[in-house]
Amino acid sequence: MKYKIAVYAICKNEEKFVDRWVTSMNEADAIFVLDTGSTDNTVEKLKSLNVNVTQEQITPWRFDVARNKSLELVPEDYDICVCTDLDEVFESGWRQKLEEIWNEHITRLGYNYNWQLDKNNKPIVNFCIEKIHSRNNYKWTHPVHEILEYVGPEKEIKTYSNDITVNHYPDTKKSRSSYLPLLELSVKENPNDDRNVHYLGREYMYYQRWNESIDTLIKHLNLPSATWRDERCASMRFIARCYQRLNRPEEARMWLDKAIIEAPHLRDPYMEKALLEYSNNNWRSCKYLCLQALEIKAHPKTYINEVFSWDYTVYDLLSICYYYENNIDEALFYINKALEMAPKNTRLLKNKQIIENFKKLPK
Repeated sequence: MKYKIAVYAICKNEEKFVDRWVTSMNEADAIFVLDTGSTDNTVEKLKSLNVNVTQEQITPWRFDVARNKSLELVPEDYDICVCTDLDEVFESGWRQKLEEIWNEHITRLGYNYNWQLDKNNKPIVNFCIEKIHSRNNYKWTHPVHEILEYVGPEKEIKTYSNDITVNHYPDTKKSRSSYLPLLELSVKENPNDDRNVHYLGREYMYYQRWNESIDTLIKHLNLPSATWRDERCASMRFIARCYQRLNRPEEARMWLDKAIIEAPHLRDPYMEKALLEYSNNNWRSCKYLCLQALEIKAHPKTYINEVFSWDYTVYDLLSICYYYENNIDEALFYINKALEMAPKNTRLLKNKQIIENFKKLPK
């Protein structure tokens, strides 16, 4: 069945993404953009590509208000709305796949989101997002890290497609300075929202406000609604990072032990503790934790996963640990494993040379 599909987005000063984004989104019947104050050529470029653009400055700035205003641009007679950002790109054929799975009872669709990719376009961080939805009965909430909330009179009906994929190519130089005050506002508005309390604690960590981060993340852990083990584990890991920066390694170690108990199904707490032991030259403990991490084969599709849990890091650490234990054969095995994943890494290549030279020494 053919549905009437609209893409909607907010943007500001993103002219360098316009051509690629519009090409990707052109499978929709129409594209609607709320520009919130561009001073470059974003608006002109969008209009030249037949995008419906409305300009409005949101004061005071809130992402949820901007998202809702952009959704309001979509006429009521559209069946399906697709919310994206200009640094996101659908893999081609997404519309056909969407129409094949959608029906009149569905209100929302989850799909595949590659949040971070390597230089070869291979996913590093991948999870499910749910920003495709029916035209009515939805609104965006929260000043930042906004979420799409169902407000319809009947039950929300969700489905999922692993065949629809969006790739994220962010502008790493773009400022995120608005996030901290907006997160503080979000928590002030709803102090029992465990998700944003966790995000606020993480943001304090990014700003190196270690004690505030610890206090906020402990508050997250104490909220009755904070039941998702993966996120609780992340809060514990972040607390440990803060204690490390405060030169309190024993407390860091204690919180990482808690994190492992909280989510033993994840590699992340094992790898986080392995890195701590590595930094303290505790080769035996580091090796044990890396081997424990390698026992975990399932890579959950959540935003919580750390890149270092699934890249070459585990093999890198094992090669170093075995080297310092004078087990050169194992050191060489694991440095080769690391280089399979990062063949051009100069430090790994130098380490391999050191290991090979040691192996050649007379016994």
